[in-house]
Amino acid sequence: MLVLYLLYSIQIIPKYLMLVVAMSADGTVAVIGGGIVGRCCALMLQKQGIATCILEREDALTAPSWNNAGHIAVEQVTPLASLAAMATAPQRLFMVGGALDFALTAPGVMSWVWRYLQASMPGRFRHGKQALKTLVNGAETAWQQLLQQLDAADLYRDQGHWLLWESDSSVRKGMANWQHTDTGSVSLAELPKALLATLPALKVPLCGGISFTGSGQIYDMPALASLLKAQFLAAGGEWLNADVASLALQSGRAEVVLANGKHCQFDQVLVCAGAASGKLLNAIHPHVPLIAERGYHLEVKCDDSTWPEHLPPLVFEDRSMIVTRFANTLRACSFVEFNALDAKADPRKWQQLQRHCDELGLPFSDDVSQWMGARPTLPDYLPAIGKSDRADNLYYAFGHQHLGLTLAAKTAMLVAEMVQNQRTPSALQAFSLARFQR
Repeated sequence: MLVLYLLYSIQIIPKYLMLVVAMSADGTVAVIGGGIVGRCCALMLQKQGIATCILEREDALTAPSWNNAGHIAVEQVTPLASLAAMATAPQRLFMVGGALDFALTAPGVMSWVWRYLQASMPGRFRHGKQALKTLVNGAETAWQQLLQQLDAADLYRDQGHWLLWESDSSVRKGMANWQHTDTGSVSLAELPKALLATLPALKVPLCGGISFTGSGQIYDMPALASLLKAQFLAAGGEWLNADVASLALQSGRAEVVLANGKHCQFDQVLVCAGAASGKLLNAIHPHVPLIAERGYHLEVKCDDSTWPEHLPPLVFEDRSMIVTRFANTLRACSFVEFNALDAKADPRKWQQLQRHCDELGLPFSDDVSQWMGARPTLPDYLPAIGKSDRADNLYYAFGHQHLGLTLAAKTAMLVAEMVQNQRTPSALQAFSLARFQR
């Protein structure tokens, strides 16, 4: 198999032949999607002795989890499908300078919003919070353990994060809100003025802030992506550049359908395709209410002369923007834009991000790169993790919204257990797709 893979990698044998070889081995699991969740799941399965291959159209790191803030957000134990989030939505809209935007004429957006409203009702919210809090609990430990096993503990930083305000009224409102917010295992405290003074000189004075202890950050996202792939291949896994178009149901089992029409059979299939997962599943699980929740970032090369390495991620809450220092870049992230998956980027979002950076005096002036990508979000803001009740060999793990990076390592642990036992564990019942089939 190794020889075949090497021949494939230099294009001596065609892609489809490699797929035929991969699917001919008994017990092979095909993981569709090479994002953060897919890589972690595939690595965990392979290390537990389950022959695994990743099917991914391209290896470019364009998915949201590689391009958001790198934040291990274990403080986010409350689903965003809530009456509280609904109450603040008008003041957060893009049309009034905020970061929330809806393309209401885009296909599926209005029906998704209706389902979101239903999921925000008190009973559904309480159920969702209990489920999400349980899932998030231990997510940082899962990452630390995984990276230690991979001899890359330095990729995880546990210095927490800071949340900052630019006016006294924002301080009063923000402090009152966060003092009544459940942050799980993460503790918070008022940020001392002495720590505020350690920030690089800003054009806008800061009036206060909060320091969060217990959250974390991945320090180098490209390095993490390379590490996960390399370790997966070293463990005997296979990476196949395949354009998966859909799944088909044949005799109670899922088959992988390529863009060229070829059907490929695997012992097990795991869908980790992010915002494209709903389309792939449509023939077996139709009408999964998955939406593209799009985010934007600006990024510049950076060293300690432009932004100190020791600073944790900074949330400028008045601007709904988070700024993170990575190994050699500085990144500003924002926006919750509900739109079609394939809709063009809205350049006004980058312009607003640039304006915020300029007003604050952040060093985003030279060789600024831009990115836009789609978080996979379900109406109740819970992921979909489970075993299909319609295809005997089909599993799924997607829909992690803002928590894809946060939950990837723990999701992988749960998925590996599920695939080994060939059933959905009780801890994952709340995340079954069956909740949308009622």
